[in-house]
Amino acid sequence: MIGVYDFNGHYEWTFAWLEAEGGAPFLREYWDVAIHQDSQSHAVEVIRQKGIAGMAEYWGHTLNQEGGTHSTTATESVFRIDMHDCPSKGFLIRNQLQQHHDYCDHCLGWIGPMLKRAGFVIDHQHNHCGQCWWEMRHATDAAPPSRPGELAGQRDVRLRPDWKPEGAALDTYSRANDPASKHSQQQ
Repeated sequence: MIGVYDFNGHYEWTFAWLEAEGGAPFLREYWDVAIHQDSQSHAVEVIRQKGIAGMAEYWGHTLNQEGGTHSTTATESVFRIDMHDCPSKGFLIRNQLQQHHDYCDHCLGWIGPMLKRAGFVIDHQHNHCGQCWWEMRHATDAAPPSRPGELAGQRDVRLRPDWKPEGAALDTYSRANDPASKHSQQQ
């Protein structure tokens, strides 16, 4: 059996290989089918049935099992995740493993289609350094994402002094469900 840390390196390599073989649409299809519709199919059911409470249930358990450093915030209309130290991206960084140009995209690659099925949209940013934030709300809720510190207080990853490393790009998704809908901002 392969350990979780070895898995991350193989997973990341697989993304690069799939994209080289079939292009970005083929890779996005893999994320949707293999992760969203197969290995994480239970997540969509709990979120469809329970909404924000289902997100808190699913990610409360999953993120605690994966390790890393994160916090979650739930209101009646928004579920927020602040990832301060992603265990899988952190492993890749520490071990200088990079085959795919944006490993972080795989999260939105399966979470986006899953939440679309459940009627939600995502505001999200990642900095390519193992840090990101997510705000998930019902697709009919036109509210913009919170300002730094507004919803998560001091746990907001955007308040970290290393959130915007010099020269790094922030990848941003606004009301998204598709990893192809990002825009990058060079810092």
